Amino acid sequence: MFLKNAWYVGAWDTEVGRQNLLRRTLLNEPVVFYRTDDGTPVALEDKCAHRHAPLSEGKLVGDMIQCPYHGLEYNSDGDCVRVPGQSNVPPGCRVRSYPVVERNHWIWLWMGDPALANPDDIEDFHWMDDPGWRAKGELMHLKADYKLLVENLLDLSHLSYIHATTLGTSAVAETPMSVDRSDSHVTVTRWVMDSTPPPFFEKAGGFAPDKHVDRWQHITWTPPAFVRLDVGAAKAGTGAKEGDRSQGITMRNLNAITPETDKTTHYFWAQAHDFRIDEPWLTDLLVANIHEAFLEDLEIIGLQQQNIDSGTTNPRIDINHDGGGLQAIRTLEAMIESENDPGSGQTAQAAE
Repeated sequence: MFLKNAWYVGAWDTEVGRQNLLRRTLLNEPVVFYRTDDGTPVALEDKCAHRHAPLSEGKLVGDMIQCPYHGLEYNSDGDCVRVPGQSNVPPGCRVRSYPVVERNHWIWLWMGDPALANPDDIEDFHWMDDPGWRAKGELMHLKADYKLLVENLLDLSHLSYIHATTLGTSAVAETPMSVDRSDSHVTVTRWVMDSTPPPFFEKAGGFAPDKHVDRWQHITWTPPAFVRLDVGAAKAGTGAKEGDRSQGITMRNLNAITPETDKTTHYFWAQAHDFRIDEPWLTDLLVANIHEAFLEDLEIIGLQQQNIDSGTTNPRIDINHDGGGLQAIRTLEAMIESENDPGSGQTAQAAE
């Protein structure tokens, strides 16, 4: 169901502290987050080894987390170091400790084999704190399979319909896209040339509704479920497609999608821009507009999941716009199969 040997975003940095223990279910596993006294983030299995009470209902005693039920205390490595009323700790009394890295305002954790956790493999989201950009985002909750959201972000033809009054125009759905794939990414590219700017771009870039723009969408998926969008628009005919974006605006929509359960998803996202970065109100405006659009996405995907679960749904029919999403999901499923059965000989490339 899930790729375990991978980095996932578990929380925003502001969510994890010492005053309140944060419980979050990730990949069907309950996890508790907190910080040690020096600010280091910790992620432990949220099940006391004694009777499996949630540690997140307990409290911190120094850098130890104390179970609320019988007071057992665990250190940041997950080892029980104290059992009230006895001098010895029973052998094997510990909970799982997950490798954790704090980077780009997100708390990342590794749910698989700790020996394979290499921080250098964490996906690049440097726009989140790059001084040349301003970025802001949030956590949303999706009542659906995380893979449906991956497909949604890789197929922006839906902008013409779900987001017709904000992000989309009819030209998006009518414009073909190209798909590039390797073992480690899928990239979807679409250029909407000499077209009317959508309302969102009018607000963001000051484009007049009667003046055409050349608009780009470069969307890259990397496993297990990261999607980064390079989107923007420039005055039509000023060379944006050839690389000159000076007559336009560029934004990055940054998405880290973490499964909660088989049918629910934590959706971490942020919007970054490299223009007018000294105007915080503009960042707030961009984020507010994207937030409203994503609410529309989550609603339709949730309804989609309900139909899939109805028990009477026929196999789906795919269309050209599905190309990027299908390639990503096939690659991901091949990676999961290979992880679960290393002797199968399956690779992401074999999914083609």
